[in-house]
Amino acid sequence: MAKCDSAMNRVSALELNKLGTVNDIYPSNRVTLEASLGTFNTFADVPEEQVEGRGNNKMTISTPYLQVLNHILQHVTYTSTVFDIDAIDIVKFKMGNSKASFPVMIKQPPMPFVFDSGPDQKISSLVTITTKTFLRYNKVRILIKSIREFYPNITIIVADDNENTEKIEEPNVEQYFMPYAKGWFAGRNLAVSQVTTKYFLWVDDDFLFTKDTKIEKLVQVLEETDLDLVGGSVNGNDFKFRIVYQEGDEEGGCLHKKHGSYHKLEGFPNCVIASGVVNFFMAHARRVLAAGFDPKLQRVAHTEFFIDAFGSLRVGSCSDVVAGHQQRTPAQTDNEKKYDRFRQNTRELIYFKLNLLYFKNNLKCYTQ
Repeated sequence: MAKCDSAMNRVSALELNKLGTVNDIYPSNRVTLEASLGTFNTFADVPEEQVEGRGNNKMTISTPYLQVLNHILQHVTYTSTVFDIDAIDIVKFKMGNSKASFPVMIKQPPMPFVFDSGPDQKISSLVTITTKTFLRYNKVRILIKSIREFYPNITIIVADDNENTEKIEEPNVEQYFMPYAKGWFAGRNLAVSQVTTKYFLWVDDDFLFTKDTKIEKLVQVLEETDLDLVGGSVNGNDFKFRIVYQEGDEEGGCLHKKHGSYHKLEGFPNCVIASGVVNFFMAHARRVLAAGFDPKLQRVAHTEFFIDAFGSLRVGSCSDVVAGHQQRTPAQTDNEKKYDRFRQNTRELIYFKLNLLYFKNNLKCYTQ
C-alpha cells in the first residue's frame, strides 16, 4: 500500500472508465480491506459508489473494470488509529472467494541522539574506558598505568565495591563507590551509566594495554558497520560463541551455546559475527544500557549478559585488537585470599545462575 500526493496521479472517473474494455469486465471485481488498528482511504479520484468506507477500518472497492480496481488499490492509504511504538496490524484482503492477509508495521521512530565527538575526532572524545574493581587496587592501578602509556587523556571510569576503599588520585579517572560486595553486574551497570561518550570499552581490572591494544580499530568497526558491540581478544583468546534459541511451548524453549562464530564481517578480514565475546569489548553505551546487566548476578558472570542481549544487540569479534593480562600469582595477601573465595564458582553459585537462567528466559533445556 503506498501513499500518494493528492495533487498528483488524479484521474477523473470518465478517464478511468475509458481504461476499461469489454474483456476487463468481471462480475466479481469487489475487494474488501479490513484492519484492526487503523483506517483506510484512497487518493484515487473515483465516484463514492466505487469506494465505500473511506476513513473506516473496513473499506470496500467495487468496479467492473479491472484496471480501475488496480488504480484504486495502488493509491490506498492506511492510517493507524491506536498509538503504539512497535505494533503489527494484520490486514485482511478479500476478493470473491480469494482471501489473503498481510502485515502492516506500526512504528514510532526513536528520537535521534547526537554525540559531540569534537572537531578533531579524538579517541578520548569517542570512547570511555570502564572497569570494576574489588579487593584488587594493586591490579587496577597497574591497568591504569598501562592505559596512560597509550591513551594519556582518555577518561577511565572505575566502579568500586570494596569495603576498605582507597581513592585513586589520577587525572581523568572517575571512581564511583558502591555498597560493599554489591557485585559484578551491578558494577557494570554503574560504570556504563556514567559514560557520556558514544562508546565505552569494557576491561577487567587485571588487564594490560600493550602496543597491540589499538582500540581505534574497534571504533572503526562500530562506525562503519551496524554492530552494537565488538570484542577483541585477551592474550590471543577471543572466546567468541554463538547462541541458538529454539522457541518452545508453555513449558519453555531451548537455548544452545556453541563455540565459534556465524560468518566473517564483510570489509574486516580479522572480524566475524557472533553472539558473545570475551570480557574485552567496545560497545554503544546507550544500546548496552537498554539491554542492561542483571544485578542479581553478583559473582562469576559474563555469558549471561549476551544471553539477555540476544536478539537486541548485534555482536562482532575482531582478533587483531589484543589486550594483555597481568600475571597470575598464588594469593599471598589477605585481600588476595579473600578475592579468591569470592571469585570461586561454587556449586551453590552455579545452581543459582542456572535456576535464574531457566526461570527468567522460560527455558526447559540449556546446552553448552
